[in-house]
Amino acid sequence: MQLTVRSTNANTPPVVPEQGEVHAVGASPTGDWVGHAGDLAAWLDNAWHFVTPSSGWRAWDESTGEFQLWDGTAWAPVPVNMQNLDGVGVSAPSDTTNRLTVRSPATLLTHEGSGHQLKINKASSGDTASLLFQSNWTGHAEMGLSGSTGFSIKVSPDGASWTDALSFDPNTGAATGAAVQSDASDTTAGRLMRADFGYGPGNLLGSVSENTGTPTGAVIERGHNANGEYVRFADGTQICTFTLPAVDCTNTEGALFASSALTWDFPMAFAATPCVSGSGGAVDRFIGLDTPDTTQVNCKVLSVLSDSSALSAK
Repeated sequence: MQLTVRSTNANTPPVVPEQGEVHAVGASPTGDWVGHAGDLAAWLDNAWHFVTPSSGWRAWDESTGEFQLWDGTAWAPVPVNMQNLDGVGVSAPSDTTNRLTVRSPATLLTHEGSGHQLKINKASSGDTASLLFQSNWTGHAEMGLSGSTGFSIKVSPDGASWTDALSFDPNTGAATGAAVQSDASDTTAGRLMRADFGYGPGNLLGSVSENTGTPTGAVIERGHNANGEYVRFADGTQICTFTLPAVDCTNTEGALFASSALTWDFPMAFAATPCVSGSGGAVDRFIGLDTPDTTQVNCKVLSVLSDSSALSAK
């Protein structure tokens, strides 16, 4: 049983053999082995004992690290296709489906000097190559290549109905699945935020836009040009600011101040009539503002010192 030999096809006995040492004798033995060609020589109780092998016996050769097969006339290395086993069970029986079965508190697969890979290969894209996690023989989680070449993680409450929690596109690496936001308005608790649906340092500032109330661009947009500065927000709010130049007034005794109107083109067009406000820049100076009407929304303007009700004669 589980025969191990120090050497195969040996013809000369060792000078000082060890207790239990076994050799597969060759075709031309000498010394104490004469007349025992092809036998197994075992050193037991300070004497050689010989056993004639039967055809088909196998032995592990310690000197070569190979299995040897007795074919009835000589020992020869066992062909690779004859070293395969139909199944292996460790503390549990194997079967035609589970050809390797291990029952133990843990299973260790380690390296032999560097790295180590565990390979799970399938025949075609539509087949499955995965790891299935069970509880009391009921599947609750599975990860791997399930019916495609994209890596996925699935979960199940009962082993019958399954949910694709996370799937990765094999071409782009992009993630989808029940664990990921389905759209920008999806705020389901526990879901992972997509980069194109959420906000962070990379997209908080930029060009704002929205679709039926849902932001589709950045949150804040800021800019300036010759007509002033503007700030736009994702909810549609826009603020434009500008410092108008001073205008001289004509003072007629007993009359109000008068001046020609200034025209200001907004640095960014409004989509609806804006609310306009302003302030003067000196004591006893007044400013009047005309609110733009609907024809003045697209970069039109307001007039200065035209609202007489806001002025006082000085």
